[in-house]
Amino acid sequence: MFVSPAFNPQDALRFLPEIILTVMGTALMVLDPVLHKRSSYAFGHLSILSLLAALAASVYAYSIGGPAFGGMLVVDGFATFFRVVVIGVGILTVLPSYRFLSQQHAETSEFHALLLFSVAGQCLMAASNDLIMVFIGLEISSIASYILAGYLRDDKRCNESALKYFLLGSFATGFFLYGVAIIYGVTGSVNLTLVRASILSHTPQTPDPTFIAVAAALMFVGLAFKVSAAPFQIWAPDVYQGAPTPVSAFLSAGPKAAAFAIFLRIFVVAFEPIGSRWEPLVWACALASMCIGNFAALLQTNIKRMLAYSSIAHAGYVLVALTARSETGTAAAMFYLASYACMNVGAFCAVSVLTGKGERFQSIEDFKGLGRKQPFAAALFTIFLLSLIGVPLTGGFFGKFYIFKAALDSHLVWLTILGLLNSAVAAYYYLRILVMMYMHEPGEAVEASEPLAPSLGLALLLPALGTLILGIFPTWVLEFATKSATLVK
Repeated sequence: MFVSPAFNPQDALRFLPEIILTVMGTALMVLDPVLHKRSSYAFGHLSILSLLAALAASVYAYSIGGPAFGGMLVVDGFATFFRVVVIGVGILTVLPSYRFLSQQHAETSEFHALLLFSVAGQCLMAASNDLIMVFIGLEISSIASYILAGYLRDDKRCNESALKYFLLGSFATGFFLYGVAIIYGVTGSVNLTLVRASILSHTPQTPDPTFIAVAAALMFVGLAFKVSAAPFQIWAPDVYQGAPTPVSAFLSAGPKAAAFAIFLRIFVVAFEPIGSRWEPLVWACALASMCIGNFAALLQTNIKRMLAYSSIAHAGYVLVALTARSETGTAAAMFYLASYACMNVGAFCAVSVLTGKGERFQSIEDFKGLGRKQPFAAALFTIFLLSLIGVPLTGGFFGKFYIFKAALDSHLVWLTILGLLNSAVAAYYYLRILVMMYMHEPGEAVEASEPLAPSLGLALLLPALGTLILGIFPTWVLEFATKSATLVK
């Protein structure tokens, strides 16, 4: 007779961030008829409170860390780091959405509920040690993100964005599931630690290396789509351009950080024994992402599309760290993703300063004279752009420094050289925006821009402070990342 294991209250406490976000997301929809008539801003306030509570719960869960629900989840430093990052991205997404939703006359309760559900899925992904749990978290995050991408139902660009994201995302998920099915078939488990042990075992039951390689390749395709790495990046420019600007900010950082978390956990834990087989694939993908992203961004006139190609290039930098196949590389990837979240979300928030009703102003030339009309927003945008370039005293500089150091330590000399050359190419299209802001007279978009709302100003200030802190005082975050990078105990 099957006897279910006794309920362990600590399992629920380790799962507390996801519980809070899921319950509050449901509550926001239930409260819609009550609160909507009083204040549409109430949903934003509740959303931020929920995210702050989940942030505190993540820290508390780390203090009692360990496996949960039979080892399907693992709450360790690695999971906590990415939980904090994706929840932080959620908070920074809510802040600019106050003005955006009001400006576009859009519903607020559904937006914030979907955002909380998506963040809950990303937190689950970060803590998963089981491929089925990874898939569940991935789908919770993705389905909510598909709807957010097309949130402005009357905007054709949003509809196109959501449809492309949904169709290509579903296709990529199919690849990932096929990989999971093969792994289960040849190892008899979907637990990452047990999969690794099965691959390392030297018995007649050792799985066929060919099947393991095929499974790794299929899962790589699914995850490469989620992080918008080449050659699976085709969706990113169209989706980022068509989605509402706060949603573009969210998609560029939150889902990408969570996807890289499972990317690292799967390939560093389960598939590390066959690292010599997948390393050339990741090497090529990293180089292609950097080259395609940076050189395509040079040709863009739409700023959201330019930032989308920039996002592809930055996925390439993180893949360089994965290619290093070391704890130093894992720590470098973690630090870089935290820095990237600050600077990229901040850059999209700066874009939302000008877009206006209907998001009419998205051209790079629309930023002419922003430094004269709105010096505060222009100054913070400058910090984000300099960090994306990798200028010293910004988080982007130390992020790239640690990634390329990890690559050199693993003797990836040519990949490091090509990565540095790509960083030099990227400087051109970022500096072009600075020229527009400070060396031209204000244009129509800047003249028509509204005064900076307090919530939007805070959405710019917080990531700017994070970018500078990570660039000037990186030690604490880097030490925590280094301590948490040991995924194989």
